[in-house]
Amino acid sequence: MKKVLVTGGAGFIGSNFIRYALKTFPDWFIVNLDKLTYAGNLENLQDVEEHPRYRFVRGDIADREMIRSLFQEEKFDVVINFAAETHVDRSILDPSPFLNTNVIGTQVLLEAARAYGVKRFVQISTDEVYGSIPEGRFTEISPVQPSSPYAASKAAADLLSLAYYKTYGLPVIITRSSNNYGPYQFPEKLIPLMIRNALQGKPLPVYGKGENIRDWICVEDNCRAIALVVERGRIGEIYNIGSGEERRNIEMVRYLCRILANRLNRPVEEFESLITFVKDRPGHDYRYALDSTKIQTELGWKPLMPLEEGLRRTVDWYLEHQDWLERVISGEYREYYSRVYERGWR
Repeated sequence: MKKVLVTGGAGFIGSNFIRYALKTFPDWFIVNLDKLTYAGNLENLQDVEEHPRYRFVRGDIADREMIRSLFQEEKFDVVINFAAETHVDRSILDPSPFLNTNVIGTQVLLEAARAYGVKRFVQISTDEVYGSIPEGRFTEISPVQPSSPYAASKAAADLLSLAYYKTYGLPVIITRSSNNYGPYQFPEKLIPLMIRNALQGKPLPVYGKGENIRDWICVEDNCRAIALVVERGRIGEIYNIGSGEERRNIEMVRYLCRILANRLNRPVEEFESLITFVKDRPGHDYRYALDSTKIQTELGWKPLMPLEEGLRRTVDWYLEHQDWLERVISGEYREYYSRVYERGWR
C-alpha cells in the first residue's frame, strides 16, 4: 500500500483530487491534512469520509512539530502539496498569510520529506507565477515574473522546492495549471461567484472591462494530469497543465448567463443586466496561457472536457447544490465580498 499525504485536501482542487485518486488507485492510502480555513470544507469529502483508505487530520503545514510527528507516524511515500492561500485579491489586502502558508509551510513539508525519506514530493503550483503574456504561451523554462503577492509566494515555493531537489536530492516535481473550474469551488472565484449572484439577483462584478484572458481547465482534467505526474513524472521537472481554452472574463460571464437562462427558462437579458463593471484590481495580469506540450508528449495526457460542456455541467452542479453554496459563505466572507467585489478597488 502506498502512503500518500495530500495537503489542503478539503479545498477545491484537493478534494476533487482525493475523490479521483481513491477511485483510480486501489493501492493508495490517503491522509488528508487540512487547516480548514474559510475555503477548506470537510463537506466537500462527505462521500468518502468513511472510506477504508482515507484518513483526515486537521493541522497547519507550517506547524513544524505537528508535521514531524505526522511524518514519523505515517511514513509517507508521496507528498502532494495542494495546501495554499490562493486568492489574489486577499493577497493584495494582506500578503502575510500567503507567505506563512505558501512559503514557510512548503519549507516545513520539504524538510520533513527530506528527513523521512519521501520518495516523491509533488508541489502544486499555478500559471500565475509566470506573470502576464501578451501573445504566445509560457513553457516550463519561461522565467517566473509574478505580479501579485499570491503569485510571488507560489513562485518562491516553487524555487524553494527546486532548491531542495538540487541541494539535497529530494525527489521534487512541480505542476503549474491554468484556471480550474468545477464542483466544490469556493464562491470567491469567478464562476461560482457569478452563478450565486445571478441566482440571487445581485450584481455580477467584472473587473475593468472584462478583457483579461484566462486559459480554463476542468478540475477533473487537472486531477488526471497530477495523478500521471505522481506516477510517472520525471524527478526535478516542471509540468504545465493547460487546456488551450482561452476566454476573456466578460465572455465567460455572458456564457454563464446564457446557461442559467436556458436551465431556468428565463430571459438571458435578466441575467446580463446584472453585469456590473467595477474598478480593476492592482497589478491585474492581462493574459495567462500555458504550453502543455511537455506533459502531453511525455505522459500522454490531454484535456478531455470541452469548455462549453464543462461549464454546463458546472452550472448544473451549483444549481443542484445551492444549499452547499450558502453554507460555505461565512460572515467574514460577506464583509470581504462587499468591500472588493461589489464596489471594486479604491
